[in-house]
Amino acid sequence: MALDPLARWRLVLGEAAEGALGGSLDGQGRAMDAALSWLYGREADLAERDVRERHGGLGPSALTVPEWINEVHSLFPKETIERLEQDAVERYKIEEVVTRADVLSRVEPSETLLRAVLRTKHLMNPEVLAVARRIVERVVRELMERLRKEVRKTFSGVLDRRRRSPLKVARNFDFRRTLRENLRRYSLSERRIAIERAAFFSRTRRYTDRWQIILLVDQSGSMVSSVIHSAVTAACLWGLPGMQTHLIAFDTSVVDLTRDVTDPVELLMKVQLGGGTDIHKAVSYGAGLIEAPRRSIVVLITDFYEGGSAELLVRRVKELCAQGTTVLGLAALEPDATPNYDRDLARRLVDVGAHVGAMTPGELAAWIAGKVRA
Repeated sequence: MALDPLARWRLVLGEAAEGALGGSLDGQGRAMDAALSWLYGREADLAERDVRERHGGLGPSALTVPEWINEVHSLFPKETIERLEQDAVERYKIEEVVTRADVLSRVEPSETLLRAVLRTKHLMNPEVLAVARRIVERVVRELMERLRKEVRKTFSGVLDRRRRSPLKVARNFDFRRTLRENLRRYSLSERRIAIERAAFFSRTRRYTDRWQIILLVDQSGSMVSSVIHSAVTAACLWGLPGMQTHLIAFDTSVVDLTRDVTDPVELLMKVQLGGGTDIHKAVSYGAGLIEAPRRSIVVLITDFYEGGSAELLVRRVKELCAQGTTVLGLAALEPDATPNYDRDLARRLVDVGAHVGAMTPGELAAWIAGKVRA
């Protein structure tokens, strides 16, 4: 449905603009306004700003959650639907969106929905949980498909332009040599070269020693996006030549999820978000897994708000760095990598030899590859 500018402004401003823009909405426009009012009329500061609560033609109390989901799916384009559902779940905490099977089955699968499922799965009955699992599977599959390409490219080795390869791989194609060796087959009349034999570069083998990658993931509620992307990253790193990947989740206890790394859906359904945080306990557990310190990378994914002993944590990280282990602290592992973390503790870890930052999953894969081949 194409809306004229006045109708768009009327939807943005709500009922407060009815006097100035009255008559700008037709029947479908008023249905859209009712759906928006049902959601955004919940803003706590509307009265403080002297803005009347928005009321569409149906009134905010006339719509149930299932009816609202049906309305937005019939009235708005996909990108708007995703934003409305995101606000319903994350901004207004309407848990019915993810705790009722009839509603959940209609919601557009997205990372926002996946985060909501992980936060509320303990409230779900078996029927809802089955629907939620299908959503988790779909979103995780899409995330893995995107990241797997980056990881394969990063770990595939560099071109060795001095050596040829019998393997015909498109990304290794040697254009110049192929052209030079087939010039005799150039046709003046057709103005083209017939390729008799194509040449391909070889690639150097990057990794000769076995490396351990130990991912320690804070499963407190604020780290849910990083938990999701840690599971997907671990699954993509699993099975790479010369790599041994571990995935550990922690709050005040530590859970080794390595056996589930190949099934990130099952792994995420086991994660229990919330609770306190004992980073030192998790780092100590990870330290106990290390076989060859100088060929080990410990990736600590946390907001650095330590519920245990900060002094013991700093001491443990210092010991790891002193023995030659690479320690990377990530305040966020997600596509937009926007961290909120304890900067003082992070600085103290940097002072004893750790690296601290925020990365996307692709950047983490590239960072690990750089350390391994250094």
